[in-house]
Amino acid sequence: MKTWTLTLNPALDKSTSVDRMIPEQKLRCSALQTDAGGGGINVSKGIHRLGGESCAVFPIGGHTGIQLKALVEEEGITTQTVAVRGDTRENISVSEESTHFQYRFTLPGAEISLQEANACLELIRAHRPEILIASGSLPPGLSSHYYEEVAKLALESGARLILDTSGPALAAAANIGVYLLKPNLGELSALVGVEELAMNQVDDAAMSIIEQGKCQVMVVSLGPQGAFWADKNGFEHIPAPTVKKQTTVGAGDSMVAGMAWALSQGKTLREMVQMGVACGSAATMNSGTRLFQAEQAFALYNWIQKYSQQYRFTDF
Repeated sequence: MKTWTLTLNPALDKSTSVDRMIPEQKLRCSALQTDAGGGGINVSKGIHRLGGESCAVFPIGGHTGIQLKALVEEEGITTQTVAVRGDTRENISVSEESTHFQYRFTLPGAEISLQEANACLELIRAHRPEILIASGSLPPGLSSHYYEEVAKLALESGARLILDTSGPALAAAANIGVYLLKPNLGELSALVGVEELAMNQVDDAAMSIIEQGKCQVMVVSLGPQGAFWADKNGFEHIPAPTVKKQTTVGAGDSMVAGMAWALSQGKTLREMVQMGVACGSAATMNSGTRLFQAEQAFALYNWIQKYSQQYRFTDF
């Protein structure tokens, strides 16, 4: 299997809804929806929905870890797991029906030792994937420099590493060099050492990161405005279609899934980003933590290919 995902801080994602959030009152909730979550796991789920294959690597602990592994495998995804001492974490998302606001509660994961994290890397090293996606936060117990080790593994094995994380962990791995970085505007600003970037500064910022050898491809997510991508040959804006948004949960992971799938299919970089924008947009159309539906993603991809030129930003 040529595509592998790595999730070092996985979670059980639970979602429900109430009519209204009122403090200090007992609130009647809708039926609980439980999904396997964590950046790389979500990416594997998205790849599978598009008809692709991947192997998901992640640590599991306690009863929640057993449930997480079962949920991933129920979706037909191959897994490689490492048993850890702490319990796998849980997150909860509550939608307020009267306002359509969403409240997302993200809990810290249990500590993972360096030995346990390295065991995950050894599983990947033994199989030498062509594409490796490392996505999500690092759990307590690991240094913010740990993704440097992932970047080194990718360089040594010849894997194209797609990294989707933030903060010091993103900066540290970029110093080693990766194939593709997917920051948002705030994360790109931090990478180039400025407080905020205007839209007409994105191209220069992205190209400077590429010229420093921190990545070969940069994809900057712009939310409802789509994405900006660049490589050594230039840059382009890919606009997103207008859709009825229900949630933003999983949109970023869905975008990475679309790009990873397209990359595995041998599509061009432009098509790769178009598919990523399509999947990210499709994910916002569904409630809870369910990511996207494949038929919606492919329909939006076709729209982007047909109509996106007339909606592009041209003032970079």
